[in-house]
Amino acid sequence: MKTPQEYVQWALEQALAASGWEIPPGLYLGLERPKQEELGDLSSPLAMTLARELRMAPRKAAEILVSHLPQDPDYLDRVEIAGPGFINFFYAKPCLQQAVLEIIRAGENFGRSAMGQGRRIQLEFVSANPTGPLNIVSARAAAIGDVLCRCYRAAGYDAHSEFYVNDAGRQIRLLGASLSARYMSELGRSEPVPEEGYHGEYLRDLAREIIEREGERYAGMPAEERAALFSTIALEHMLGRQRASLDQYGVHYDHWFRESSLRESNAQQSILDAFAQAGLSYEQEGALWFRSTSFGDEKDRVLVTREGEPTYFLIDIAYHEDKYRRGFEKLIDFWGPDHHGYIDRMRAAILALGHPKESFAVSIIQQINLLRGGESVKMSKRAGQIIEMDELIEEVGTDAARFYFVDRRISQPMDFDIDLAKKQSDENPVYYVQMAHARICNIERFAIEQGLEVPPEADASPLGNAHEVQVIKKLLEFPEVIQRVVQHTEPHRVSNYAQELAAIFHRFYHENRVVTEDVPLSLARLMLARATRRVLANAFSLLGISAPENMR
Repeated sequence: MKTPQEYVQWALEQALAASGWEIPPGLYLGLERPKQEELGDLSSPLAMTLARELRMAPRKAAEILVSHLPQDPDYLDRVEIAGPGFINFFYAKPCLQQAVLEIIRAGENFGRSAMGQGRRIQLEFVSANPTGPLNIVSARAAAIGDVLCRCYRAAGYDAHSEFYVNDAGRQIRLLGASLSARYMSELGRSEPVPEEGYHGEYLRDLAREIIEREGERYAGMPAEERAALFSTIALEHMLGRQRASLDQYGVHYDHWFRESSLRESNAQQSILDAFAQAGLSYEQEGALWFRSTSFGDEKDRVLVTREGEPTYFLIDIAYHEDKYRRGFEKLIDFWGPDHHGYIDRMRAAILALGHPKESFAVSIIQQINLLRGGESVKMSKRAGQIIEMDELIEEVGTDAARFYFVDRRISQPMDFDIDLAKKQSDENPVYYVQMAHARICNIERFAIEQGLEVPPEADASPLGNAHEVQVIKKLLEFPEVIQRVVQHTEPHRVSNYAQELAAIFHRFYHENRVVTEDVPLSLARLMLARATRRVLANAFSLLGISAPENMR
């Protein structure tokens, strides 16, 4: 059986075919959910779109479409034409009742679709320098990237997550020299931390670990040799620490890509050759430049410095070209707020290499302001200016951290209220949505105690009051929510939806007894509760949070 949305789409397509009109290829049906309930369950501006093509009054086009529209009473209660030519569809109760059964049957697959048709896409997020622990901006990026990746997969895309490890260059040398200085300091010997080096307490901890394992073994080495060795030690230690933090956070990457592999393969040379062959590079003042202004950038960019060193930009171009060579049709990058000015130059390089503009997208993840007691939390007690991701997770829990970070638009700076995230009350949105799931589990346990178990093919026809219908309609929105998430890169739609569904179910619960003396009605309401639990669990799975059966 079709879902109500599927039926409406099919009916519109049938009406178009029966109209005899010449229909433009790829015509968008424009089905949207009206903001006002009295305007129906779905609305389409199709008639107004067609009217321009047909040189016809929009309402006349709407009347013709409606006259050819199949109107199965099991699906549609009525169809109305409103305003300048909107076609509004009102669902019939039988299809809503049947939808409850279909949701239960679909189980964890409800909401999934083949929209992406297996297209290979890659999401790169966090990619923090391996010079320190992950901070709260990385925590937000990790939650957003992971939820989006889950949503893309649910929408039928072959989505891959990737962490780019910047394991080469000056910052790694500085890291090794900083660790060397801490090592010598812990041994009571003086060695200054280099200017622009790293001062976090985490390096003192690592220096102590080295001393516990190796003692003074490295103290007699020349400083440069020791710093080079400690660069490798510090790098692998920090990478392991970052990976462990992300694992604890429920973020597991498909691939960790190392910059050093690019340099070893001399991938940057293929970029230089391609640009030279196309006349897109030139020498000036001893440096090699890319004509990025030819592709919309505000100024040309340096590829190779006058010292003969490849720039970070050149390496980054080679990295993105490598992604395309691995067969990805679309690249989605998530960058910090300090990278906004970097987008145009990278897009210029993508275009210069012959890739479609729409194959590359960047989302800028904005800053976070941590609040405790209404005041901003300025710094970590252990890591200098870094507010560590692990500290936050330890205090509020993985579920709360992930939910809160996803619950705002990516483009918006956000306040993260630590006190609120720890509250076990309806004020806390993650507690509120999880409570809805736990409440349904309690209802089902109580029903079993009363001797009520829902058969596989129970009768949903007793459902029909306003609260029940409202719950069903909200359940049916879930597949659309996933599709909108990936269409607009808006993972907050999932957390927002979970809160809306929880609120509607809580309202239904407070106004209607589920287990009553009326057995058929009780069984139908138990089915509705089960379908709601299923959809909540599916939403939680996308968010990467738990679906508790009890709330302490």
